Amino acid sequence: MEFKDYYKLLGVERDATQDDIKKAYRQLARKFHPDINKEPGAEAKFKEIGEAYEALGDPEKRAAYDQLGKDWKAGQEFRPPPNWDAGFEYSGKPGGTDFSDFFSSIFGSARAERAGRAGRAHTTFHMRGEDHHATIVIDLHDALNGATRTITLRMPELDDDGHVLVRDKNLTVQIPKGVTEGQSIRLKGQGSPGMGDAPAGDLYLEIRFKPDSLYRVEGKNLYLDLPVAPWEAALGASVKMPTPLGPIMLKVPAGSANGRELRVRGRGIPASPPGDLYAVLKIVWPPATDEKARKFYEEMAKELAFDPRAGLGV
Repeated sequence: MEFKDYYKLLGVERDATQDDIKKAYRQLARKFHPDINKEPGAEAKFKEIGEAYEALGDPEKRAAYDQLGKDWKAGQEFRPPPNWDAGFEYSGKPGGTDFSDFFSSIFGSARAERAGRAGRAHTTFHMRGEDHHATIVIDLHDALNGATRTITLRMPELDDDGHVLVRDKNLTVQIPKGVTEGQSIRLKGQGSPGMGDAPAGDLYLEIRFKPDSLYRVEGKNLYLDLPVAPWEAALGASVKMPTPLGPIMLKVPAGSANGRELRVRGRGIPASPPGDLYAVLKIVWPPATDEKARKFYEEMAKELAFDPRAGLGV
């Protein structure tokens, strides 16, 4: 997938005002509208222009795109960096449904869907403020134990000249124990203000986890790579292993292979019901770095009738 330079598609500079962007879009849309322009490729160009305006005509999307696009050029092979959009706050504005994979990869179909719902609600007679959405990245420890954290969101806004600026907004957030990745925390009244006496919209914070030094997360379950000695795996043993609730003794069955998963019930994320913890066995061999170790391995090679490649038929 190639990076798209939306500024280049609209023929404007990166410091263009929102009025400049709107003017450029209208001119190009008239020029390439398929009802007017019957040249081959005009319809595809018209769609590209519409996609570029959907990204740059919305100050919120534009601020996020500017953050991402500063390190990329048109035509470069592109993959969004992990959590690149964390902290950007979006209001509920409908997204397009016929845009490229590039557009979907940075703005996301899920975000477009929930934004579209908010945008449609805004067209009714209700004057409640729009809901806002943002993504935050938290430590797994906060999900396991609950926490109160101060977060900083980046809120795009226009200055008096029509340029997009980003200001910081600090919020104190209660992270509930047992929250899972992809779940949203609702902050009532932290969205756009309502009109008249109507209430403000809400702010929804979608949770993502930072990589953890011990555990991998899959839904409510946790995975831990547990090193074991070859004799512990071959003969069986009870070994000490960490869990979020403190260390336990885990029974390793005799004849365990490398990569075997042993489940510890209820030691995953404390959701309702709680997830499980899986110990993934990693057999670690002592290095043959001294004479005693080398002789031990030589003795094993001599005494054990073992061919690890016997199943290959060679």
